[in-house]
Amino acid sequence: MSEAILLVGGQGTRLRPLTSHTPKPLLPVAGVPFLAHQLARAAAAGVTRIVFATSYLAELFERAFDGWDFGLELVYATEREPLGTGGAIRNAAKHLTCDPGDPVLVFNGDILSGVDIAALREGHRGTGADVTLHLTRVSDPRAFGLVPTDPDGRVTAFLEKPQTPEQIVTDQINAGCYVFTRSVIDRIPAGRVVSVERATFPTLLAENALVRGVVDDTYWLDLGTPAALVKGSADLVRGRIDSPALPGPTGDALVLPGARVDPDAVLSGGTVVGEGARISAGAVVEGTVVLPGARISAGAVVYHSVIGRDAEIGAGTTADTVVIGDGARVGSGNELPPGLRIGCGATVDDESVRTSAAPTLCPPRTALPSGVRHASSAAR
Repeated sequence: MSEAILLVGGQGTRLRPLTSHTPKPLLPVAGVPFLAHQLARAAAAGVTRIVFATSYLAELFERAFDGWDFGLELVYATEREPLGTGGAIRNAAKHLTCDPGDPVLVFNGDILSGVDIAALREGHRGTGADVTLHLTRVSDPRAFGLVPTDPDGRVTAFLEKPQTPEQIVTDQINAGCYVFTRSVIDRIPAGRVVSVERATFPTLLAENALVRGVVDDTYWLDLGTPAALVKGSADLVRGRIDSPALPGPTGDALVLPGARVDPDAVLSGGTVVGEGARISAGAVVEGTVVLPGARISAGAVVYHSVIGRDAEIGAGTTADTVVIGDGARVGSGNELPPGLRIGCGATVDDESVRTSAAPTLCPPRTALPSGVRHASSAAR
C-alpha cells in the first residue's frame, strides 16, 4: 500500500468559532496543524502518495503544507458540493494510480490514533479482504455506530446509534481508518452523495464480501470538540501518544520559538504556547492551547482551554474549559464560566460574561491564518 485518501471535507461546526476560518484538520494540535501528525505517521508506515478529499475551505490545505517534507506526494481533490464519506472517497479515487487489486488506505482527518497502519495493511493483504476496518472499544457506545464481528474478525453488521440497552450488542465502533481494495472504491457511484457507513459497507455485507474488523486498543480520540482538541494536544505533548511531527521534546509544556514565558509563570499539563505568544508573571496555565500571538496577563489562571490567535486574557482572570476566539479581549478580574465560547474580536467585561449564551462566529477569511503557517515551520 503506497497510496491513501485523507478525508478532510467537514466543516467542524462543533469546534466553532475555531473553525470559522480554519478547517478542523488544520487547527494547531501540539504545535503543528493536526494533519501533520497524521501525514507523518502515514509516511512512517510506507505510504508515499496521499489524495486529500477536500470541500470546506479547500484552498487552505495546499497552502498549509507548502514547503513541508514528509517524503509524500500530496494531491488535492475538491468536491464542489459535499458528497458524504463514500462520495468523497470515490471523487478522490480519480487521482489514484494503483491497480484494481492494490490496497488503499482511507482515513479521517480528525482522528488521533496509535493504530499500526502497516499491520492493518498486511492483515488486509493476507486475508484477501475487500475492506478492512480499524475498530476501537468505547465504554459508552451510544453516540456511535456499532460494528460487531464474529470470532474470525468478519464484520457481521453495521448498526446505527443504539437507542436502548438491548441494542448495545457490542462496544466496538468504527474508528475512522480503513484499507480498501481499489476495485471496491471504483464500485462506489460517482458524483453522488454516498455514505460508506450507511450504504457502501451494508451493501458489501449483503453481497457476502469479506469485510474485516480489526479491534485495536491503542490510543484513539475523535478531535471533534474543543475538549477533545485540548486533550489530544496535551496527550501528544506529554508523550501519551507518539508523533514524528511533534516539534519539540515531550514534557509538561511545549513552548514554540518566538514565544515569551515569564520565569514566574507556571505551565503544566501539556500546555502549548504558540509563536509570538506571551505569558506574564504569576500566570498559571494548565493543559491549554495558546495560539500564536495570544497574551495571558499577570496572575491569570487558565485551565484546559483554547486561547485564539492574538487574543488577550486580562490580569487576574480565571478561565476553565473555555474557547477564546482570535483577537478577542477578556478584561481583568473576570471569572469565565466553564464551557463559554467567546467569538473572534469580541471584548468581554463582567456584564457580557454573565449574559453570553453562544459564541460570536469569527468572520471568514480567504487566506491561511499566519499562526498555522508559523506553527508548521517550527516542525521542519
